[in-house]
Amino acid sequence: MQTKQLVVALAFPPFGLSSIVFWMYFFALLLLIIGLIKILLELPREHGLDKIMPFGRLFFAIPLAVFGSEHFTITANVASLVPRWIPAHTFWVYIVGAGFICAALSIIVLVQARLAAALVGMTMLIFVLVMDLPVTLTQPGNRFFWALALRQLAFSGGAFALTMSSQSTRPRQWSRAPLTKILAAVPRFFIGVPSIFYGVEHLLHPEYVAGIPLQKLTPEWIPGRIFLSYLVGVILILAGLCLVINKKARLAATSLGLTILLTVLWIYLPLLLAAPKDVVALNFFFDTLLFSGAILLLANALEKERT
Repeated sequence: MQTKQLVVALAFPPFGLSSIVFWMYFFALLLLIIGLIKILLELPREHGLDKIMPFGRLFFAIPLAVFGSEHFTITANVASLVPRWIPAHTFWVYIVGAGFICAALSIIVLVQARLAAALVGMTMLIFVLVMDLPVTLTQPGNRFFWALALRQLAFSGGAFALTMSSQSTRPRQWSRAPLTKILAAVPRFFIGVPSIFYGVEHLLHPEYVAGIPLQKLTPEWIPGRIFLSYLVGVILILAGLCLVINKKARLAATSLGLTILLTVLWIYLPLLLAAPKDVVALNFFFDTLLFSGAILLLANALEKERT
């Protein structure tokens, strides 16, 4: 009887939510509770602006688990994105979904977090090379395809930044190795280049949503929407340039991460509150939050490396 009740509860979620939306909220709330408990224990060890750094893991892990849940609720839709030459589409959708959820938990509680981040970074990079880039090259003039491909690249950069964030614990001779310096620059380029592209897009098309310039117009009822788009665009360009040339990189990443976070609160949270059962609104909210988390993970890694 209990098993039957559980099956019914999973098939017919409460509050009139669809199963897709319910599990997105479920994993978001679960990771939020676990993450806040963990982070509140870490905050006394941080000082000043560094107190925001542990929240980068939270902002990265929550969307990762949320998107992982979609692999189980809209499996067919996700499987349709897998290239035809890859066999067993459904199998890989489930594997990646489970991997994202497990990695999110690992990152948030710092248990094998570097390994989990490395696997997430490689997965996101494979998405770029196998799915996003080939589609983008079929329509190189489509700016939204480039935005999607560079978005995955930025997510990969944030994950790799977390993987490398404890480099300072390794021997000094190892940290000075040329290969290590090259690898340390990868997350900066993976986030810096998309930031510059996004910034230019904001200046050229300020009517579209700020943060990640996807194919969605900012509603007119959002206050200061055009000014905000220009402001975010300028910050994206300046921060991206600093990351690419490695000048004031930590300050640039911190400023950009907080800017994208404020954009989430200014634009995407009101959009979500206006339509809390809309899967599209949820995806936009968590997508931009993941971008903010990736940037803050980079900022934290740069700070630890210099320390």
